[in-house]
Amino acid sequence: MTKLSIALLSGGISSERDVSIASGNQVYEVLDRDKYEVIRYDPKTDLPQLVADAAGIDAALIILHGPYGEDGTVQGLLDLLNIPYQGSGVLGSAIGMNKLVSKQLYKNAGIPVAPDMTFKSIDMIETRAVVDQLGMPLVIKPVTSGSSIGLSIVKSEDALNDALEKAFAEDHEVMIESYIKGVELTGGVIGNEELQALPIVEIIPGKEFDFFDYTAKYTPGATEEICPARIDEATTQKAQSYAKMAHRALCCKGYSRTDMILADGQLYVLETNTIPGMTPTSLLPQAAKAAGIDFSQLLDKLIELSLEDKKSNR
Repeated sequence: MTKLSIALLSGGISSERDVSIASGNQVYEVLDRDKYEVIRYDPKTDLPQLVADAAGIDAALIILHGPYGEDGTVQGLLDLLNIPYQGSGVLGSAIGMNKLVSKQLYKNAGIPVAPDMTFKSIDMIETRAVVDQLGMPLVIKPVTSGSSIGLSIVKSEDALNDALEKAFAEDHEVMIESYIKGVELTGGVIGNEELQALPIVEIIPGKEFDFFDYTAKYTPGATEEICPARIDEATTQKAQSYAKMAHRALCCKGYSRTDMILADGQLYVLETNTIPGMTPTSLLPQAAKAAGIDFSQLLDKLIELSLEDKKSNR
C-alpha cells in the first residue's frame, strides 16, 4: 500500500503556540506509520519549506490554535497550494474565530445564546449602562481569541474596567455577555455533508476555578470531564442537535466542537471550535472514544474527510 504524505502543522505564532506544539507532538506519535509518511512543519519558521514541498504532500493536519492557524489564514495558504486539510475552510475558520459573527449566525439559525454587548477599543464604555442592560455577573472576552485567553468573569461593576483592559490586550473588539451559571457541556461533530454527533461531554472545573479557563483546560487534574454527560436523553439529543446546527450555521467542515451551558433546563450555545484540542485526552477525542472511535482512527477519519472534500468548494 502506498503511504500518504501528511504535513503536520503545529506551533505557529499565536498565544496558544505551546498548546499547539504539545498537541502536535501527540498527534505525531499516534499517526499510523503503515499508512502515512509524516513531515512536521512549524508555521513560525517552516512556511517556505511547506511551499517548496507542496507538490508532494497528499494532505495536511492543522494542529494550530488561535490567530494565524485557526482563523482561515493557514487554510487559505493550503488552498493556494492545493493541499487538502482536515476541518473547515477559510470561511468557516474565520467565522468560528469571531465570536460576534458566530453569535449573529447562531441567532439566525434559532440557536439560543446569552444576551451580549460588543465594544471596540475606541468606544466610550459606560459601565453602569452595561450592568443595567446585562446584569451581574458578566463575562468579558476578546471577540477573536481561543482557549479562554483574555476572558474574565466579573461580579461587580468596580471590576469591569480591569477585565475590559485584559480583554482589549488580546483584541481591539470585546464582547460582554450575561453570565449564565449552569452545567458546562460540549458537543463534538464529525463529517462533511452527513454529520455524526458524538456523545456529549460534561465539564467540571475544579472548585478553585470560576470557569473552564486556560489553566483549568491545560493543567492535568484541574478539571473533571464526564462522557457521556450526566443529562437525560432529551437534553442529550437537543445538545447534539445544537452542535450540528452550530456546525452548519458557521459553515464548518470535517469536525467541530460546540460549547454550551445547561441552566434551568435550557441550553445556551457559547461558541464553536473549528480546530478542537487534539490530544488523546482532549474533549473531542474523549467523545469519539466513547462512540467507539480511538484516537488513531479519529485521525484517519479526519484525513479521509479532507481528501473527500478536496474537490468541493470550501
